[in-house]
Order: sequence, then structure tokens, then C-alpha cells
Amino acid sequence: MRSLLSRVVLIILSSFFVTFAFTQDFNKGEKAEMADTMRSNGKIYVVVVVVLIILIGLIGYVISLDRKISRLEKEKS
Repeated sequence: MRSLLSRVVLIILSSFFVTFAFTQDFNKGEKAEMADTMRSNGKIYVVVVVVLIILIGLIGYVISLDRKISRLEKEKS
């Protein structure tokens, strides 16, 4: 379980770093008007909360699948 959690955290962190690197390359000198508008209206926080809820749900689903598969493997052997 601990190794699964460390793998999930590593994957999430690496995806954030990759995303950050690509956004730096694509937005050279350009301003993100939509992000500025959403930030000024306070709606960016809604977007962040929705994304976090989706990520937490996916991580929970992966963990529950891992537990079920581990239980089935133990029963089979």
C-alpha cells in the first residue's frame, strides 16, 4: 500500500512538473486573458476545487482497485 501511494504521488508530481514546463514554452510573452478574467472574478478557485475533487476521486478509485486486486490475488494463491 505504501509503495502504491508513493507511486501515485510521484506520478502526480511529475505530471505537474511536465505541465508547468510545457506551459512555460507555449506562453512566451503572451498573457493568459481567460485566467486573468477568471482570477479577477474569483472563479478560478471554483476551477481549482473541481480539478482537485476529480483528482481525489481518481486516486481513491485507483486505491480501491488496488485493494480489490490484492485481495483477489491473495484468495487465488
